[in-house]
Amino acid sequence: MQKPWSLLSSPRHLVVFEAAARTGSFTKAAEELNVQQPAVSASIKQLETSLGVVLFRRSHRRITLTNAGNRLFSDVTRAFELLSHSAASIRQFASNDHVTLSASSAFNNYWLMPRIASFQQNHPDIELRLQSSDREPDLNVETISLAVRLGDGNWPDCDAHLISDEVIYPVASPRVMAAAVTLKNVPGLLNQRLIHLEEPVRERPTWEQWFRTFGITEVTPRTGLRLNDYALVLQAAMAGEGFAFGWHHVVAPLVRQGMLAARPEWAWKTGKGFYLVWSKTRPLTPKAEIVRDWILSSRQEGKQGRGGR
Repeated sequence: MQKPWSLLSSPRHLVVFEAAARTGSFTKAAEELNVQQPAVSASIKQLETSLGVVLFRRSHRRITLTNAGNRLFSDVTRAFELLSHSAASIRQFASNDHVTLSASSAFNNYWLMPRIASFQQNHPDIELRLQSSDREPDLNVETISLAVRLGDGNWPDCDAHLISDEVIYPVASPRVMAAAVTLKNVPGLLNQRLIHLEEPVRERPTWEQWFRTFGITEVTPRTGLRLNDYALVLQAAMAGEGFAFGWHHVVAPLVRQGMLAARPEWAWKTGKGFYLVWSKTRPLTPKAEIVRDWILSSRQEGKQGRGGR
């Protein structure tokens, strides 16, 4: 790729151009940049010469952008805003005032939130920010301390510790489960209304795959409600909209509370797991280490009472 400065001659010219275009005046741009007005005019002229286009129409007391100037101003403004946002994020991260955890909305809502009160009581000095996202963040670039990822635990750029194995079994509201009087075996679930998870970014297991693990390959599951977020899937299941996937580490407390009923004897152990990950190249702050250790110690709670799997 051609280096931009071979076309623009100097990054300083873009700063001057942006100020002049934004203020609509070479004089005001000079005042803002603390330089003389002729220096602004010269910088704009050099930029125009480098690009081979006229960027401003000049009159006695007024300047206006040409079409080429408007295009450049739009792109420069966007680039400067991106740089400003990046700089602010880096400064915010460097301050070490908070710890950001990125996870799915379902993990944040149903795994983390029930535990958060005890953490805040024991660590009132730590500001924990939960970021719900449907994509995997780049922990080496973004200002995110910790994240939860699904996989085999091997990420070259990250350290990873297992939170929970991926174990999936059918769940539904107690009312729907009780009404399914004919649900004696796995094939019987084909006749039930199913709730499907279809995330736009991450690939998630499907009902077809779940049925295949039990040797059912010739019949397509009935159509049903399709949602793009697992937190919504669980809300729909609790509302009685049908049977949904129950990821054990998320739904086990909901089953104990009677908000969902489950068939854990039909568990599918995928061989994957949910891992807490952090960058190998960027050391965790002391506060982030405390959050990490708290999450990894809290995972033991989810392993209790798993004999019914």
